[in-house]
Amino acid sequence: MDKIIGRNPVLEALRAGRGFDRLLVQKGASGSIGHILERARANGLAIQFAEKPALDREAGGGAHQGVVAFVSDYDYATPEEMFARARAANEPPLLLVLDGIEDPRNLGAIIRTAEGAGAHGVIIRSRRAARVNETVAKTAAGAAEHMAVAQVANIAQTLRRLREAGLWIAALDPGGKSCFERDLTGGLALVIGGEGGGLGRLVRENCDFAVSVPMYGRTASLNASNAAAVALYETRRQRTAANESPPPAPADFTG
Repeated sequence: MDKIIGRNPVLEALRAGRGFDRLLVQKGASGSIGHILERARANGLAIQFAEKPALDREAGGGAHQGVVAFVSDYDYATPEEMFARARAANEPPLLLVLDGIEDPRNLGAIIRTAEGAGAHGVIIRSRRAARVNETVAKTAAGAAEHMAVAQVANIAQTLRRLREAGLWIAALDPGGKSCFERDLTGGLALVIGGEGGGLGRLVRENCDFAVSVPMYGRTASLNASNAAAVALYETRRQRTAANESPPPAPADFTG
């Protein structure tokens, strides 16, 4: 059983139809709590009211804003579902592949940006990496309920399958060509390395090319979530400028 804390993340989970066990609400809470209670009652959810210390304990020190939801484990998507989303939008697939992001706050920030930029899915490692949990949900501010996130055991193997399905594989790497100068239209998987070690060797070898976020000041580089935001929105800008609406790349992702 997972938890979601905070008003906006809980409300978005309700809107997305996430499976709820029960809702813990602080006695006397007002404001947007009313919208949450209205939707929860409409969905027939069990609601329990408690004093603030009880919510503090359940939230583990997090900013719960008077509400903690106990929900079923996160329902991970598959790459096939991401391709289906692209087909439904009549767009070439745009995926984000994360090779070992360990900080849940970074993962949450990336998911939030990916959803805002109109990406069709985020693929993460199933081992030695952050998973979608209450910290991710809180940082993503509800976006995790609307973004398809898949867990895979082998990133390099997944990249090979994505290429076979018609996508270009682009590594986000400081040594690559500026993302502002590279053509990022068409079906694309943008690969981002972990906070410490960056991209693994086999993952790097399965990328078609590398792109970078140019730095004009004295800072050597951006962190993973900030770099992902720049690259994703540059990709979206190029797609918008090209009025890109041809049929997406072949979507027979299997395996």
